[in-house]
Amino acid sequence: MKKLIVLSACSMLFLASCVSKKEHIALQEKYQETQDLLNTATVKLNSCLSDVAAANARVETMKDQLADLRKANQDLIDTKGNLTTLTQKGAENLEKSLESLKERDLKITRLQDALTKKDSVTLAVVTSLKKAVGISDPDIEINVEKGVVFISIADKLLFKSGSYNVTTRANEILGKVAKVINSKPDFEAMVESHTDNVPYNKPPLIDNWDLSVKRATSVVRVLESLGVNSQQLIASGRSSYVPLVENDTAENRAKNRRTRIVVLPKIDQFYEMVESEMKNLSEGN
Repeated sequence: MKKLIVLSACSMLFLASCVSKKEHIALQEKYQETQDLLNTATVKLNSCLSDVAAANARVETMKDQLADLRKANQDLIDTKGNLTTLTQKGAENLEKSLESLKERDLKITRLQDALTKKDSVTLAVVTSLKKAVGISDPDIEINVEKGVVFISIADKLLFKSGSYNVTTRANEILGKVAKVINSKPDFEAMVESHTDNVPYNKPPLIDNWDLSVKRATSVVRVLESLGVNSQQLIASGRSSYVPLVENDTAENRAKNRRTRIVVLPKIDQFYEMVESEMKNLSEGN
């Protein structure tokens, strides 16, 4: 473009020498107009170049931003996948926990129902067993403790003092007990013998442990002779270590010398017995 300007100037000088003054003035005006156009074009060109540079800078910035967005999007996709996996595992664990809670609540409800039912018919069960045994004696107790039925017999009704041989009276009492055990062939009966704390040492026995165990086995043998299945029977000696009262008087020591026959039904069988007694109560029996 500079060459064009120089050439134009030279041409005008050459023509100025050849043209008239009027034409020379016209040429000068034309030159000035061209110069103005050139200056304007140069300004516009510089502005465009500046805009292009700014646009290129924005493009680079946008490329960087696009790359960041793509990375962030991929991270979100990966996170979503992880969260989906975690959510599925969490849902499975939550479902298992809910099932466990439901089972536990059901068990608790059943236990509460059973306890309520047991408490409401304890007296009826005791009365039923007393009728079956047919004994009314202050030295014989029939009761229910913690879902277990037991018959407690004072040792004076079963044994002579210091002896483990059963009395004639014992056969009569244990015959009644055998009827109860035989009526429940799926039950177990534990014969549990207790002594007082007076030391015992009569050969072949050496202490209260021996005496309590020997008395328990003596009762078991009588029950066997009365037809009770041996597989239902358990002999247990407790010596003097589970007293009912302090061993501080003769009367109290007599209370502590006792034999308990503990009837141990299976849980479902005990519930059946409870339900039967509740039915009898509702019918007024």
